[in-house]
Amino acid sequence: MLKGLAITPPVLGRISIGKFIEKNGRRLPEKDDQFTITSQVQGKDGWLLHPLNDELRQNKDDKLRSIPVRLLFNEPELNFRADYTLFDRQSGRPVCVGNGETCKRVTQDGIQSLPCPSPDACPLAKGGACKPYGRLNVVIGDEDPLGSFVFRTTGFNSIRTLAARLHYFQAISGNRLACLPLELRLRGKSTRQSHGTPIFYADLTVRGGMDMAEALVTASELDSRRQAAGFNQAALDEAARRGFGNGAFEDSEEDVSAIVEEFYPEGETPASAPTASLHPTKPSLAEKLDAQAARQNTPSDQGGRHAPAQA
Repeated sequence: MLKGLAITPPVLGRISIGKFIEKNGRRLPEKDDQFTITSQVQGKDGWLLHPLNDELRQNKDDKLRSIPVRLLFNEPELNFRADYTLFDRQSGRPVCVGNGETCKRVTQDGIQSLPCPSPDACPLAKGGACKPYGRLNVVIGDEDPLGSFVFRTTGFNSIRTLAARLHYFQAISGNRLACLPLELRLRGKSTRQSHGTPIFYADLTVRGGMDMAEALVTASELDSRRQAAGFNQAALDEAARRGFGNGAFEDSEEDVSAIVEEFYPEGETPASAPTASLHPTKPSLAEKLDAQAARQNTPSDQGGRHAPAQA
């Protein structure tokens, strides 16, 4: 196994709430009131739709607001990873990932483990630069039992709800989370901050048409059949745990450009947030001349020196 490379569940496609639109020559995210399932292939107009996006609709014009799913692992944190994440907006690389207690941060001396005070108290996170970031892997259908679709979110409502549901389902199923027939469902709510406009978030529930008792019986039966066939769920969970722990950061460089585009839409760069301070690039000639002119036109401090610019 290559060291420093996080081994993550194989991904067949993406699940999102919303889409990107072209507006005044810029690509901007637009909220939606349904799920969209896309492939991993991107065309000139964005991500290509996965065949399941239409197959799961009752009728062609129906909105996709629930998706029947199963989970890969019995451990909630293996199915859904959530942490505070800061991305460098120029390179797209993750700069700092933490859980509110400790973090892994890219510094001039390499990746270091440091205390994580959470975004509200972290100087690096000023201006909304650091956000909660969750990744949920789910199985749709029976064609590939180890292939998953990933749902990424920066919403507190989705992160809090999904984390709670996973731990509750694990508890009541007797650690048979991977065998439960579940459904990824879209929910809406209005808050004072949304000024009455509904906001949408993801939830996990028992599969539609089943009650909790039926779902638990189904999970127990599937677990028995898997054990009889030699399916070792505990070993699968352990392999995933080692894979996630094999690298400093989960997302690959192929994925981060799309993630940063969603995190920081074009033109949304808080002035106080760091952009490339940990991955500096050489200034252009024009930038050097502008800086020199600024120094010449700025009154000097006492002692005749100017304070260095802070990135």
